[in-house]
Amino acid sequence: MDQTQTPQDSTKNPAARLPQTLQTLEARARQLGASRAIAIPSAQVPVQDRLAELCLPPKCPNYGKAASCPPHVSGPAGFRSMVESHPYALVVRVEHPAKVLFSMEALGAAQGMHTLVADVEQAAKQLGYTASKGFASGSCKPLFCAEEDGCQELRETGTCLHPDEARPSMSGFGIDVSVLMQNCGWSDDISLQPPKEGEERMSWLAGLVLVG
Repeated sequence: MDQTQTPQDSTKNPAARLPQTLQTLEARARQLGASRAIAIPSAQVPVQDRLAELCLPPKCPNYGKAASCPPHVSGPAGFRSMVESHPYALVVRVEHPAKVLFSMEALGAAQGMHTLVADVEQAAKQLGYTASKGFASGSCKPLFCAEEDGCQELRETGTCLHPDEARPSMSGFGIDVSVLMQNCGWSDDISLQPPKEGEERMSWLAGLVLVG
């Protein structure tokens, strides 16, 4: 520490406050409804190019329809670059009945994940980590602008209609969510397969915020 800097001054440095900030963000995520929330080194967020390629047509009907989806995002290479300047990632998971996530109700659940991630991202920025960036499950186009004629951010005005809610899709950056859950220490004991008729079990959606 610089001899002219007091201990009180050092607490104003975001790097010095990082452990406490991560705990605050974990608590914030749980307050907002996250079933689980944990901060891990961002280098532990697995990224695979082949997963981002699943966004290519005809596999994904939302390709090119939103500024937060391929080909308008930097993809796996861009995410790896962001990891270099964002030392930690706050990973969140929200559990829902499987019958919800495999029905039309899934849209509302996914909207909720985007909103939760956006809120935590904003909280991180308010704590001094102004470059923090959130990612969530699914394309924002069908979630927030299904009735719009195209993505407004891709139009001449360049203005997103839901900047405080919609966040980029993890899929477009090749994030391997299944492995991410294991890296968080969360056993993969909840199936992501559609439930059988009458079956009552849980499933989940995930999101993350790069803190930096």
